[in-house]
Amino acid sequence: MIKDKSSYYDMKAQIVVIGGGGAGLAAAVAAAEKGVKAVVLEKRAKLGGNARMAEGLAAAESDVQKRAKIEARRDDLFKEAMDFDHWELNPRLIRAFVNKSGDTIKWLENKGLRFKCVAYYPGQNPIWHCFTGKGRGGRYLIKAFTNECEKSGVKILRKTGAERFITDKNGKLTGIVAKTDGNEFKIDTKCAIIATGGYGGNKKMLKKYSPVYEEDMRCYGLSHKGDGLNMAIDVGAATDGLGILHMGGPDFVGVKSVRMIAFEPNAIWVNKKGERFIDETMAFNKFISVNGLLRQPDKVSYALFDETIKKSVEEEGIINGQGLSYPSLTRLTGIDDNLRTEFKKDVAKRAKSWEGIAEWIGASPDSLKDTVSEYNASADVGYDHIFNKDRRYLWALRTPPYYALKCRPIFLGTIGGIKINHHMSVLDKDDNPIKGLFAAGVDTGGWSGKTYNPNLSGIALGFSINSGRIAGENAAAFVKGQH
Repeated sequence: MIKDKSSYYDMKAQIVVIGGGGAGLAAAVAAAEKGVKAVVLEKRAKLGGNARMAEGLAAAESDVQKRAKIEARRDDLFKEAMDFDHWELNPRLIRAFVNKSGDTIKWLENKGLRFKCVAYYPGQNPIWHCFTGKGRGGRYLIKAFTNECEKSGVKILRKTGAERFITDKNGKLTGIVAKTDGNEFKIDTKCAIIATGGYGGNKKMLKKYSPVYEEDMRCYGLSHKGDGLNMAIDVGAATDGLGILHMGGPDFVGVKSVRMIAFEPNAIWVNKKGERFIDETMAFNKFISVNGLLRQPDKVSYALFDETIKKSVEEEGIINGQGLSYPSLTRLTGIDDNLRTEFKKDVAKRAKSWEGIAEWIGASPDSLKDTVSEYNASADVGYDHIFNKDRRYLWALRTPPYYALKCRPIFLGTIGGIKINHHMSVLDKDDNPIKGLFAAGVDTGGWSGKTYNPNLSGIALGFSINSGRIAGENAAAFVKGQH
């Protein structure tokens, strides 16, 4: 960060990168490697954005996979992405990302990062390249990018946000107005890359663009305000995928170990009427199971389990692992103390009978008892005649006390907004590139549909880093007159 405030004024830059998260830093590093230095504007004091919290990124045909003898073909990932979203995505954009992804892992390895390939759910092809090391590996990624920026002379301005673009009478980019410490200043530039991380913290924009959003939905990501999206729209950018939330659920918002029980496939999920509404093994794909929850009254559900399941997660471990922090067979020790904490918040309930659980839910006691009785009968014969649930997870709930966890949809952030092509150039309403303007990461649309694809674990970070890298390379070519 520049300490002498006077040096902010009358700045010039070959490229201005708006946002110092994963996509923005990848773009700045990639441009520097092509001989063009960028100025990075980061509104927060800390770099990294949501990428700091990530565990890994999706890739195909990487050296990591080849060393582990994992076959993950680019063609297969491309087809998986397009088929899952019924070809509603931009196929050239998906192809550019997928084709770049394996080389990007090598690019990151050359910067000192190390990976292991992990399957997020049972039977998945291990395309998720997780950072090795303790804690959330995204911080290693940001540290590596920050080191690269320092070595290559990339200027990073923290606590500095972009306010608006400056254009000439023909709409050509000539500069950016930025702000730090309440003071505006101008940066002369003909090229900018937008990577501001979406608008997950802007309730006004969420209400305007996302029909499924409700104010009490929790966003697990940072409270980004949509600065880049608004700036792009102001200079005539078209939109793509605007309003998509990176959603998951049913999710219990509380102590993490209690939250893990809500995802167990041997629990029962019921709505406010005490009725099952989904095959609970969809917990393995929480980005899909949330769609079933969104259809329920008030978008609320309850995960029900008994003392047998509670003891199982304590003594034998959880069935449904979640990433690296809670892998399968993790034992949830101290669960009783954590449950008591949630009872006090009235988001969890323990009762000696299902009538007590029904009263807390607000459901008819007869309705809930009928639901549990029907489910237990299915468990007894090993066949769920309603939802055809895998018999391995049909556990009769007959051991009191009984438990209920109140669950809601959550979202990790927003996806989509700015329309781009496969060069990461921002497009106008006639589908023509706005010269000198690029965008990357979750500010952009065309790479993910309304349901986040669980088969492509790490696609959000994967797209952010790869699109940032491609944007940086193409922005550098533009500056050099090669684009």
